[in-house]
Parts: sequence; structure tokens; C-alpha cells
Amino acid sequence: MMINKFILIFFSSLICFSCNAQSPDLSKPQKHEFRAVWIATVENIDWPKYGQYNSDLQKQDFIRILDEHKKSNLNAVFVQVRDACDAYYAKGTEPWSEFLTGQQGKFPTPFYDPLSFMIEEAHSRNLEFHAWLNLNRATFKKGKTIAPDHISVTKPEWMLVYDGQKLLNFGIPEVRNYITDIVVQIAKNYDIDGIHFDDYFYPYEVAGGVLKDDETFRKYNGGIKNIKDWRRSNTDSLIYQISEGIKKVKPRMKFGISPFGVWRNYSTKNPAGSLTNASQTSYDNLYADTRKWLQQGWIDYIAPQIYFDQAHGKIPFNELALWWGQNSFGKHLYIGHGIYKIKAGWLLTEAPKQIKFNRANPTTIQGSIFFSSKSLTENYGGFQDSLRNNYYRYPAIIPAMPWKDSIPPLSPQKLIVVKNDEGIPVLTWQPGEKATDGDENNYFVVYRFEKGEKPDLSKAIKIIYIGKSNTFNDTSVEKYRGYIYCVTSFDRLHNESQDYALFTTEYGY
Repeated sequence: MMINKFILIFFSSLICFSCNAQSPDLSKPQKHEFRAVWIATVENIDWPKYGQYNSDLQKQDFIRILDEHKKSNLNAVFVQVRDACDAYYAKGTEPWSEFLTGQQGKFPTPFYDPLSFMIEEAHSRNLEFHAWLNLNRATFKKGKTIAPDHISVTKPEWMLVYDGQKLLNFGIPEVRNYITDIVVQIAKNYDIDGIHFDDYFYPYEVAGGVLKDDETFRKYNGGIKNIKDWRRSNTDSLIYQISEGIKKVKPRMKFGISPFGVWRNYSTKNPAGSLTNASQTSYDNLYADTRKWLQQGWIDYIAPQIYFDQAHGKIPFNELALWWGQNSFGKHLYIGHGIYKIKAGWLLTEAPKQIKFNRANPTTIQGSIFFSSKSLTENYGGFQDSLRNNYYRYPAIIPAMPWKDSIPPLSPQKLIVVKNDEGIPVLTWQPGEKATDGDENNYFVVYRFEKGEKPDLSKAIKIIYIGKSNTFNDTSVEKYRGYIYCVTSFDRLHNESQDYALFTTEYGY
């Protein structure tokens, strides 16, 4: 088996080398690339600011955060809306989060629905909005307020206590139904683009910790003899239930997971695992068979938290990213980057090298999600500058998911270009008709070419506008030059129209 392991290592290295050889300029802009950030609310990590409980100030701060990420040409945000069986939204049954209002269960002042507000602001900037939920945490270790209607109070028999925290017991069918209902109601009641879970399923193991679910196992084992297999079956059932529930209310809504980076370590008993040596893994310790969920088509993407550098001795970034690329089963793979580690001592070249590595493998890696927002907005190690000036200098379009929607929208019509009083070309066009699946134009992309140049819509550097408006002022033109403008339309799932509206300006225009 050592020979097989050597072959696997060599093969992985060969793949990496080949990709780099074929893509000498790995900072080259990509037309289709997922570029996202996690905005964490738990412990007030990113938003809202600790102690800032005035709703108007919270709104201002969130707008500032979105504006910063838009300047970096990100195209999606993942916002945590459920930290511990609580809520950052009004249309639900769980109590308001204490990180939002200072006390669990207390209403925002002045009252507003944060989730509705955040969705509207994100969509106005043409950013996808994904609602990020923690599934099983009910309470924290110490010092947190608990509302009288919190699930840990009303349903104490549903709780497991581990490492000083209360957790929902996935082994109880009613608990899984409860969580599913929470998620499906969010999907039904809000205009979000996706539902997103992090790495918290069963808890990470701690020394001396005992997960006391033996009685639940005896009651609900369903014939499964091994408690570890039973726990994995519980998380399987939960993910399947939620996947089916989302599809029933919003068939085109995205559903994805961001697990711990390692599914399983490779061994003779686990030949499908990655060539890593993690002390804990999703499959063996968190009882989350994330690879299976991709294989079964229960989720649309995986965003493994590969918060390790390329030189890591036990969990090297490149090896793990390649492994996930080979085990995504036709679904999207977004790499979770731990850019917060820049402040903790990562080499300043590490995060850019990871971006380059992703781009060296474009057929298997569709983009990136960064943890977390403040690591970008506070420009750790100048990384936000690197994105704006180099890697994300040009905007990118979110890759389409043809298994959810493969029908392109109809193209826009009647593009005209006229100069305003300041001599700036103003483009105006009419949206296309509804497509055969009923989809309307959701947003538009404007490409600009030199006069005489053959339009090539695959070139990301030719994109000068991505947005929902059907007008655009081209303030970056050079005087006395002629241009060719092409405008295409996109639907909500990012299919591009097969045709485009075209207008050519004359030299000296």
C-alpha cells in the first residue's frame, strides 16, 4: 500500500505541475469566478459592532461593509443569521440574538428586520446573499443571556451538554424536524440566494469530553449497531430533509456546506481519503459525511475550510484543494481561505498563492470564500489591496449551476449610446423578453472593445459594468476613440444570453 500512496502523491503533484504549466499567468482575471466573504455575527466578530444596539447605526455599518466588499469586486456574501438557536430575522419563531440587541429575545430598536434589510442592500449591489446558519449550538459556555422562550428552556430534553455548551441532539427525530422547519421557513419567507451551514455538526472532540447520547441511541437506533454510524446517519437524514424541503419551496435556491477541510485522512482502511494527517476529521469526529452529500446531490456546492498554508506539515493546502476538486462530483467547489491567519503570522505571499492555485485548477475549483469580513475590510497584510489592484481588479460573474437552471435569458434590445452634457457616453437599452422558463433579465453585463476589434465575450478585462440598471455612464473612455459596446443579460442563476445588443461609436465621438 505504500507504493499506492507514493503513486497518489506523485499523481497529485503531476496534476498541480501540469495546471501551472498550462496557466503561466495565474493572476489573469477570470470571467467566471465565485468571490465571497463570510460576515460573522457570533460574538460580534464582523457585524454588528459590540455594544452598538441602535438599528440605524447597525444599518449604516452594514452598508459600509457591503460597499467595501463591492469595491473589491466580490460577488457574494454569507451572513450569519442564526448563532445559537436565535435569529437575526423577524419572520421566525426563535428569539432575537443577544449579539444584535444586547439581550436574547429583545427586539431591535428602532424595530427592523435585519435579514430583509441585508438582502435588499446586497441585491442592490448585485451581490448574492446566502443565509448562514449554525445548526446545533443552543448555548455558549458562559455569560450569555437566555430568553424564557429559547429552545434550551422549553425543550430541555432535546439538549446534549458537551464542553460547557448545550447542543441540539440530532439523534431525536423531532429535533431534526425542528431544525428543518427553521431552515425551510427562512427559505420560504426571504428572497435569499442560498442556505449555508458551517462545520458544526456533532461537536469537535475535547480531552475528557463525553457525548452522552447513549440513551437516544438505544431509543432511535433503527437497527444501526454502531453509535458512530448512527450519528452519521442522523446528520445524513438532517441534510437530506433540509435539501428536499428547500427544493419544495424554492427549487432554484442554492444549498451548500462549509465543513472542516478534511473529510477523512487517507489510510489502507480509508483509501478515498486525502493525503493528510488531521487530528480530527468531518467523517470520523464530527460525523458529517460531506463527500456523500455531494455524491448524492443533496447539496449544490462545498466550501471546505482549508485554513492551512501550502507548507503545512500535516494538512497542506494544495493537497487538500486538489482532493476536493477530485471529489466534488460535478458540483461547485469554493475554497474557504483562512485569511484571518495573515494577522497571526502567515507569510504575506500565502493568500495570493492560494488564489493562484485555485486559478490553476479552473475546471474543479470555481472560486473562493474568505474568513472573515474584517480580515478584508481591515486589510490584513495588504491582502484587500492585492485583490483590488491585481487578482480582483476586474469584476467576475458567478459560475452557473446548470443542474438547477440551464436555460439562458433572452438578450437585451435597442442599445443606444449618446453623450451627456459632460461629454460622457451614456448607454441605454431595453431588457429582453421572458425566456422559455419564465425568467426575466436579472442583471446585465457591458463589454467594451476598441473599434475594429472582434468582440470576444470570454475576455474578463473587457467587462466594464455588471449590474441591474439598464443604463450605464462610461466615465473611463478616452477622447477621440471609437468603441464597440456589447450588452448581454443574465438570469438569477447566472446563465448568459446567447446573443447581445451592440452599438459602435465613431472615432472622435
